[in-house]
Amino acid sequence: MLRLADRKFWIFDMDGTLTVAAHDFGAIREELGLPPGLPILEQISGMPEARAKDLLARLDGIEMKIARRARPHPGARELLEDLTRRGVRLGIVTRNSHAIALETLHRCGLAGFFRPEFILGRETCDPKPSPDGIRRLLERWKASPAEAVMVGDYLFDIQSGREAGTATIYVGEAEKNAWSAGADARAADLHEVRRLLEAGA
Repeated sequence: MLRLADRKFWIFDMDGTLTVAAHDFGAIREELGLPPGLPILEQISGMPEARAKDLLARLDGIEMKIARRARPHPGARELLEDLTRRGVRLGIVTRNSHAIALETLHRCGLAGFFRPEFILGRETCDPKPSPDGIRRLLERWKASPAEAVMVGDYLFDIQSGREAGTATIYVGEAEKNAWSAGADARAADLHEVRRLLEAGA
């Protein structure tokens, strides 16, 4: 049985997990001139360097505008406050850039819960579903995967956590997404994650 109270290292996805989802990826692909249906970062990474650099700069501009309108998910502050009181180390692994992640957290009033060096963006680790970001955080914390949990709202979050060997929590409407079945725990929202944590206190 998964006892969340025993996990002293919590890693979060950001967009759609701690914040209200605001990205229209179809519209972003169209604006960047990319074909539909394929992940944006993976498409860009396969392009010639000059083209990739230009598209990443344009992507940064689009995502910074989104970051400046960011809103926290209900329950985000309360959950992070609970975890902080318990002495849990907190980190973020995001497919955003580091600067955009900081701006998003600032706009949502959540920046104070995370040390900047524990927020890993696409410049410093391979993007999820790679477990690279999680492994880098665990190494910095000198923590084992058995002490950690990855929390996210998308398939890539669950895949990265499982590959890294951490526990995983899917947040969202599980019945709408088959990939939630791969998570160790499922919660409709962050309030429910908090209840799961308290139940294992």
